[in-house]
Amino acid sequence: MDGENQTGGAGTAHSAASCQDGVCITCSDQAVPSRVIELGELGTALVDTGASRERISVALVDAAPGDTVLVHAGEAIAVVARI
Repeated sequence: MDGENQTGGAGTAHSAASCQDGVCITCSDQAVPSRVIELGELGTALVDTGASRERISVALVDAAPGDTVLVHAGEAIAVVARI
């Protein structure tokens, strides 16, 4: 997302700026930094959270394998590091 606002979910705008210190400002819940392992079909990706591997949605971000994304409620809400 690289700092530009994206609308997702129930009309909520998320940006890299709205996720600070691993916490989603919009809902005050924790966002988990996760490394994208592979992209899947229909806007999904397999990610490594450090504790497990999970299938998540990357429909709101432009993520690629190797990127680190912030994941909140099964949805990548920001790309925080690109390889």
